[in-house]
Formats: sequence, C-alpha cells, structure tokens
Amino acid sequence: MLCFNTKALEAPHVSAECAALMCVQTGELIFEKNANEKHSMASTTKIMTSLLAIEEYTPGRAIKVTESMLNVEGTSMGLLPGDTVTLEGLVYGMLLQSGNDAANVTAISLGGSVEKFAVMMNNRAKEIGMNNTNFVTPSGLDDQNHYSTAYDMALLGCEAVKNTEFLYICSQKSASVNYGNPPYRRTLTNHNRLLSSYDGAIGIKTGFTKKSGRCLVSCAKRGSVTLVAVTLNAPDDWQDHREMLDYGFSVTESTDGVFTTDGLTLPVVGGVKKDVSLSCEKVSLAGKTDGIKSVYLSQHFLYAPVKKGQVVGHVQWLRGSTVIATASVTANEEILAHTTSKQETKQSFFMKIKNYFKEKFQ
Repeated sequence: MLCFNTKALEAPHVSAECAALMCVQTGELIFEKNANEKHSMASTTKIMTSLLAIEEYTPGRAIKVTESMLNVEGTSMGLLPGDTVTLEGLVYGMLLQSGNDAANVTAISLGGSVEKFAVMMNNRAKEIGMNNTNFVTPSGLDDQNHYSTAYDMALLGCEAVKNTEFLYICSQKSASVNYGNPPYRRTLTNHNRLLSSYDGAIGIKTGFTKKSGRCLVSCAKRGSVTLVAVTLNAPDDWQDHREMLDYGFSVTESTDGVFTTDGLTLPVVGGVKKDVSLSCEKVSLAGKTDGIKSVYLSQHFLYAPVKKGQVVGHVQWLRGSTVIATASVTANEEILAHTTSKQETKQSFFMKIKNYFKEKFQ
C-alpha cells in the first residue's frame, strides 16, 4: 500500500462559489462546495470542444479558415480568413491560448455549424453523466442557457485526461504550432500557472468572463493517484486549487486490488476435467482511505470446451455502495470437451442390456 500522507489535512476553505475535487481513477468526490449548483463555466467549456476534436480528428487534417468561422469575440490564437490549420493545431490553440476563434473553427468544421456542434457536445455530456449541463457555445462565451456544475465539470475533466492525446496537449507549458497563409510556426503559451507552481500539475484549463468570474479545472498526479479540481467564480482560484489538491492527496491512497483465487474453481459440464482453476487480474485502487471490500460475481458452472483466458466472472471492489474498480476472472487452463468413441458407445449399450436382465432375473 502506498500512502502519500499519514495525516489528513483540514478540509480547505475556498474562495470559489462552487467547487469539486474528484479522484480520476474512481470518480469519487473527495471535496465539494455547492458542487451541483448550476453556473456558467467560461472557457473551461473548451475542454469538451477539444475532447470532441481529438476523438474525431486525423491529426494532419487541414482546415481552410473562412471569415464566417471567425465571427466570434474574445481571446484568439490569431487565425485569419484564408489560413490553413490542422484540427490538432486548433486543439493547441484552445487548450493553451484559449482561442475562441479556434473553438469556433473547430465547431463549424466538425458540426457544420455552432448549433449542430452544441448538439454533439450535449450528447457527449450525457455519455459522461453530466446531467446538469447544457452547452450552447463551443468557446464558453456567456449565454443564459450555457451552464454546468462543478461536479459535472469534474466528471468532464476526469474523462478528458484519460485520453492520452488530450492529456499531453493540456500539460504543455508552450508549443510550436504551424498555421497561417501560407502556414508558419507560432509559439503558443499555456495560461495555467499551476503547471509551473504546483508539484505534479498536468493541466487542464482556465476560464474567465465577467458573468462567470474566474473558472479553473486543474489536474495533478502524485504516485498512482490523479485528482481533478474545479472552481467556478473563484477570486483566488490558484490558491483554492493548491489547497484542494493538497487536501486531496492527504486523504487518498493507492493500493493494489488483489483477489485471491487460490483453490477457487468452477464446475465444467462435459469436459475431460470436472472443474477449472481460475485467476483474477490485479487492479490499481485509489481514493479515500475508508475501507474497501471485494465482491465475486461468477457463473455457477461452465460447458466444455473451456478456453484458457475465457472470462467466467468478475470481481468488484466497493467503497460503501460505490463500485471503484472491476477486474475479470478468467479460466486458468484449457478444458477440452469429453468425446465418446464408437467402442465406448457399443460397450455402454451392451452394459445397459446386461444390467437390465441382471436386475430382472435377480
């Protein structure tokens, strides 16, 4: 078992109107303040826009920028009508430079229009479980129907950093991106101060509008534990996140989930062996230091033939009623089906006749 701190810190007192801290490995909410209160979320919206772009794109796909695509105000990565840029370049422009122009170009390129892309955003949000979120703009510009919650944004942050391409881009302090007419290399700088000031910080996205206030979704990793922190309308967001993450690492641990299968078997019907031995994969658990229990879920028996590595059940690790990890239970060996030869069938037939007359005339 790997523990980061032997003594938990006091829960943080944050300046944010809404806040949430979540463990990426388990989806467990570690700390919250008004976490389910609906609030605008400014440019942290670009997490969803970027994730959709990464899930859709071929990195080298080139896009020709039109004037209508740039019909958006606010921060910019410097795109102009006639420029050529890749979807990958647009993701860098969103996650590092927070370009509203990049978000708009992405939306129109992938969805055909901002409105159709918003439908894509909301469909993906439902898949993630963001039940109190509605996206209207790809950039996060204010709209009365554009909102989320700290909890939902934490879910989004956890989903996004599981994508290796997304995680790599949002963790870069700066990057060289090729775009223009003709394309030439530009240097984009990340606005996330935590990348330089917090040990283990690896993302994710800043945001600000007058309506939303200062918004921030951050991510940090220490050992095997990865945490996502969210603040909405936080006057002192950088300090809020340092304290939230410090608290999170003080009350979480990482340990290997091991389910012992020694002596554990399943009956096999019609096989050359009557049962098969089993094995279970090891998983990594992370979260609060409360007790964890394991539950074994399996079939009652198997029909031959049985293949080695065949999944025959699962083990779930639970904290309370929450499933925090699942592992497959598999057959440890191959069991062939029992075949009956013609000679065995013939002998069996005469044995039945013999037994019949033996019982009748006894």
